[in-house]
Amino acid sequence: MKEQLKKVLDEKRYKHSIGVAEEAKRLAALYGADTDKAYLAGLLHDCAKGYSISEQVELCKKNGVKLDSETLNCPAAIHGFLGAELAKTEYGIDDADVLNSIKYHTVGNAKMTLLEKIVYIADMTEKSRDFDGADELREAVNRDLDEAVFISVRQQFMLQYNRRGVIHPNMIYMWNDLILNKKQEKRD
Repeated sequence: MKEQLKKVLDEKRYKHSIGVAEEAKRLAALYGADTDKAYLAGLLHDCAKGYSISEQVELCKKNGVKLDSETLNCPAAIHGFLGAELAKTEYGIDDADVLNSIKYHTVGNAKMTLLEKIVYIADMTEKSRDFDGADELREAVNRDLDEAVFISVRQQFMLQYNRRGVIHPNMIYMWNDLILNKKQEKRD
């Protein structure tokens, strides 16, 4: 798989993928998830990122991956949806949790599984990531996975707000799910 990835990703993206795989494996051990699945999902999370946006859209059409208007207006999200399909068809992955972790690693979703949250946040906290708030996320992820995901979503909302960009509906669903779960925990 690594050799196949090297053929479709540039060196920087390949190193990032290795870093996400290692971070996902570390977080899986920390939070009690399957470390092998976490490593695999982290490794393949950007397997479609080596294609241009127009190529990604064409590959989605060719492979039956439906893209709604919100996703087309959030082009950075397309590679996750396509990546899940390529992981299945090009890399032989048939584990639904691994595939969904790849699919939702950029925009999330409501009711995310533990593995999905791990891959989502590993992509943001991987050691080569250098953006405002990365250190805050790295500190949070070692204390509380859900809090780290919450902080990451908040950061993404603010980034899109400042850019006047479209916020993908899945991210809104994820935000609402996190808020509702926090309220439920307080009631319990």
